Amino acid sequence: MSTVVTDKTAEPVAPVTELVTGYVAQIRSGNMGALPSVIALVVLSVVFWIARPVFMTQGNIANLLTQGAAIAVIAMGLIFVLLLGEIDLSAGFTSGVCAAVLAVLLTDKGWPWYAAVLVSLLTGVVIGLSIGAIVVKIGVPSFVVTLAAFLALQGVALKIMDNGRNISIHDETILAIANKNVPPLLGWVMYLVLVGGFSIVQYRKLRARNTLGLTGETAPVVALRIATVAVVAGAAVLVLNDERSRNPEVNSLQGMPIVVPIIIALLLLWTFVLDRTSFGRHIYAVGGNVEAARRAGIPVDRIKISAFVLCSTMAAVGGLIAASRANSVDPNTGGSDVLLTAVGAAVIGGTSLFGGRGRMLDAVLGAAVVAVINNGMGLMGYSAGTKFVVTGFVLLLAAGVDALSRKRALPGS
Repeated sequence: MSTVVTDKTAEPVAPVTELVTGYVAQIRSGNMGALPSVIALVVLSVVFWIARPVFMTQGNIANLLTQGAAIAVIAMGLIFVLLLGEIDLSAGFTSGVCAAVLAVLLTDKGWPWYAAVLVSLLTGVVIGLSIGAIVVKIGVPSFVVTLAAFLALQGVALKIMDNGRNISIHDETILAIANKNVPPLLGWVMYLVLVGGFSIVQYRKLRARNTLGLTGETAPVVALRIATVAVVAGAAVLVLNDERSRNPEVNSLQGMPIVVPIIIALLLLWTFVLDRTSFGRHIYAVGGNVEAARRAGIPVDRIKISAFVLCSTMAAVGGLIAASRANSVDPNTGGSDVLLTAVGAAVIGGTSLFGGRGRMLDAVLGAAVVAVINNGMGLMGYSAGTKFVVTGFVLLLAAGVDALSRKRALPGS
């Protein structure tokens, strides 16, 4: 009678191996997801760290987070439109107009911050509703409508600011968004809530799949994902909670910037909307095939208008963050390269320009890549022109990867 010896140490490896094999198959099928942006982020960070060790100091990491915050938020709004295969070229100046409304109400009119913020957001809603209605009800292509809005909103911003004056913001609540930090203890509390909530969601999803008898991820794989998030987030909180002021007795700088939990909250909210609601499923359906979605009873017109409204509203939030970081608003707020950088962030993160494919996380990853490029090349002394060239090359590379991946996904390719 023979005895069968089992290698118990090999059991936990199988699910991970299965996950890796499945991911490789997914990449070969043409769906690369966020992999290119993650690789770019890691490679660029290592290169700049070696070239300029100051790149990885606590102070510069905090600066990176605030530097890319407004772009990340505007890119989140653009995700909704891009998923439909549409475009919004006016998102940059929408953020500028909404920031101008905020500044005028706070500084010139003396309104309380919450009322000024509400009107600023409503301005974004009106702009998005107008653009969406023209695109859907009249049938003008979104490229043309938003290009017209791009030009018109520049004039609106100039009118609001009396043809070019700079409006300073003195409200402490607004200024704190991009210039103050969360207390270290509160940062750890947020960390525990985030990791705990993520763990609950992951295991509930696993249990639901097991109940339905669906194959896929196993408990060890889910545990590995949770552990990865816990380690990365914990390291970030630990680094940001360290003192980064050169003179702590005069001005202590500890804790993550307040804008970071705001972005995390928006990321979780919109990820939930896209992944767990009928509205999100309809967004993907319309972006994948408009006619099929219409025949399935999906209110295509309403979905499209809602996407433009959400895009402009998030642009308003981005304008608020930009105004907070600059402590003022001027005619260049939301102008220059803001729009192109925001669109680039979404595409670099992995969202398809052809519609139907993308995640809210893409906006954050892409904005991080753009911020790393700007910050790292700035530390190395490169000019603004060189930064634009490199960012443009990365954007072209990301768009090329998207186009090639979609080509490979076609039957017979």
